[in-house]
Amino acid sequence: MTKWDISDVKVIIPIGGEATRLRPLTIETSKAAIRLLNRPLIEYTILELAKQGIKEFIFGVRGYVNYRSLFDLFKEGIGFSARYKIKPRVHFKYQPRVDSIGNADSVRINIEYYDINEPIIVVQGDNIFKLDIAKALEFHESKGSLMTIVLKKYEGDLSEFGVADTTGDLAIRKFVEKPKRREDAPSDLINTGIYILSPEIRKIFESNDVKEMYNMGKMDFGKDIIPYLINKGYPVYGYPMKEIWFDIGTPERYLDAMITLLHTLPDSEIGGMRIDPNRRIFVQGTSPDSRKRRKEIQRKFKKGLIKIEGDVLIGRHCQIGDYTYIEESNVDNFTMIGKGVKIVRSAIMDRGYIGDNVYIENSIIARHVEIRSNDEKPVRIIDSVIADDVIIGEGSEIIGSRIYPHKFINAGSRIHDTILT
Repeated sequence: MTKWDISDVKVIIPIGGEATRLRPLTIETSKAAIRLLNRPLIEYTILELAKQGIKEFIFGVRGYVNYRSLFDLFKEGIGFSARYKIKPRVHFKYQPRVDSIGNADSVRINIEYYDINEPIIVVQGDNIFKLDIAKALEFHESKGSLMTIVLKKYEGDLSEFGVADTTGDLAIRKFVEKPKRREDAPSDLINTGIYILSPEIRKIFESNDVKEMYNMGKMDFGKDIIPYLINKGYPVYGYPMKEIWFDIGTPERYLDAMITLLHTLPDSEIGGMRIDPNRRIFVQGTSPDSRKRRKEIQRKFKKGLIKIEGDVLIGRHCQIGDYTYIEESNVDNFTMIGKGVKIVRSAIMDRGYIGDNVYIENSIIARHVEIRSNDEKPVRIIDSVIADDVIIGEGSEIIGSRIYPHKFINAGSRIHDTILT
C-alpha cells in the first residue's frame, strides 16, 4: 500500500534550456510546445499523467520564449481539462520569475514557492512516455527511496545518456554519464529523466552542501544532484519501465517518435476518423466545415486521385491536390497541398502551403511555411528542417540542411549541408 494517493502527487516540468539540438524549431517556440501529431509535445505527458489522477502541474519555465509558449497554450488548465473531459480539472502553475541554474534548481525553486510537502514527479519537456504512476510510486515507497529514477532498456547509442549501475535490488551505485563506447556502459539501462522525489528532498535542497553547489552553479540532476545523493549514501533507486519512452531531443528522434506513435497510438488518442476502416489513415475534424474537407479527401483517396501508404494523420481543414502521394507522414491543420506532391516520412506542421510537384522526404516543415513550386520548377526538400514562416522559391533544392525562421529562399537555390541562420 502506498502512503500517498495519486491526487497528492505534484508534477514539476523544468523547461529552461534553449533546446539547441532541436533548432531551428525552437528558435521562437519552447521545445515543450513544438507540435507533434497536431498537438503540443508536452500535451502527451500531461494527458498521460492527468488520466491517472494527477491534477497539479508546475511548469518550471525560465526565459520569455518558454513562458510565453506554455502560458499562451495552457493558461491555468481550464481549456485543457474541457478538451479531454478531465474532472476535477487539472491546474497549471508557473515558476515565479526567478532564473534557475539547472533543472534541479527549478525543482528547488518551485518546491519552496508552492510549499510542496508531497511526493513530486519530475518529467522533461521533450519526453513522451507511458508509465503506470501508481506502480512506480509503490516501488518508490517500498524501497524507502529518497529519489527513484525511471530507467529504460535502450538498444541504441548509449553515448548520449546516463547509464545506470545498479545492485540486485535496483539501488543505483552510480551513473556512467555518456559512455564513449558501449563496453564502457555498466548496463543498457538509461536515465529517462523521469524522477520520483520524496518530500524529504526539500531538506536536502536546504542543506549547506547543496547551497554551496548552488553557489558554484552546479544544480543539474544528472551532473550534480544525483551523484551527490549517491555519494552521500542516500537511498536512490532505479525503476525499470517497459512501456514506450522517447527523448525527442533532435529532429531525427522527432521523426522516429512520430512514426512510432502513428503505428501504436489507439484511435482514441490519435483524435481523427479513419477514411478506410482497414487502414491507419486518419483525418481530423468535427465541425461541419472540417467534415466536408475530410469527405473530399476520402473521396479522392477512394477514387485513386491521391495515394496514401503506411500510417498517416491529416489534420483539420486540409486540402490535398490530385496525384499527390503521402507515406508515413503527418500533415497538420489548415495545410494546403498542391498537385503531384510527394511527402515521405515527414511532418508538415499547420497552415503550410505546399505548391505543385514538391518532393519532401525525411524532413520537418514547421508552421506557416510557403513552398512556391510548380510543374516547370519543382522544389525538393530531403533530410532537412525548415523553421516557421519560411518562404521557399521555385526550383529550390534543400538537402541535409536547417533553415531558420522567416527566411526567404530565392528561386533556384541549391542549399546542401547548410545551417542558414
